[in-house]
Amino acid sequence: MKDIYIRTITGAFFLVAVIGSILLHPLAFFGLMFVFAILGLNEFFMLSGNNNGRKQNVPYYLFGILFYIIIGLIGLGYLDIRFAYFLLLMLPLTIVFELFRKTDASWLRIGSYFTGFIFVAIPFGLMNALFIIPGFEGFSTAILIGLFVLVWTSDVFAYLTGSMFGKHRLFERISPKKSWEGSIGGFIFALIAAYILSLFYTQIGIVNWLILAVIIVVTGTLGDLCASLLKRLAGVKDTGTFFPGHGGVLDRFDATIFATPFVFVYINLI
Repeated sequence: MKDIYIRTITGAFFLVAVIGSILLHPLAFFGLMFVFAILGLNEFFMLSGNNNGRKQNVPYYLFGILFYIIIGLIGLGYLDIRFAYFLLLMLPLTIVFELFRKTDASWLRIGSYFTGFIFVAIPFGLMNALFIIPGFEGFSTAILIGLFVLVWTSDVFAYLTGSMFGKHRLFERISPKKSWEGSIGGFIFALIAAYILSLFYTQIGIVNWLILAVIIVVTGTLGDLCASLLKRLAGVKDTGTFFPGHGGVLDRFDATIFATPFVFVYINLI
């Protein structure tokens, strides 16, 4: 019973912090996600075996942070798109820094740093770009609030329907508790949530909201499974302990960060 209270209180604070920062100002959200991006990178590097406290790791943290800052500020329109060129320079420099390790240099370590940038830093940065809807002036909270609401709706109802009706495992080798019944339940309720969102945020249209719901549920589920794979390979239950009762930052954001690039592409290209 105590665990339920802890989870509820933590979840409530998390919800208020995220939605509150979105509604307050894009830079408030940028700052909050900056903190989560750093914590998420730390969790990822620890789980991949690359966070051993050595000073040689500092450049990779800095590169990950710069990925977030540059992508986020470009997405918000505070930096020119040409600043993205600096991101291209960081990729080969990540390899170069490995040359200067006096011992245990590893190409596999380079690959895991790249993966950390792709899985954590870049999606967190892209979230800020979702304040911009092509064809509309100024900032809009519609897509970002929709992203989080649809992810949370899918997660909650997938858990509830899976607990009640789950019999057929979705991906037992990676996540033995997930079921097809739970995933279908989460998908149906996410579509209902998308319809409700379309009533409040009419500039996007109901068809686009329903398509976004499909994109978010499918890619969010894949993100959850990818995070489960990371934890399974590391031999841990949670990615961290930052959120009491919920685990680490990546436990809370795995579906959201994986879905973000797909939402960004849909909004800007389709």
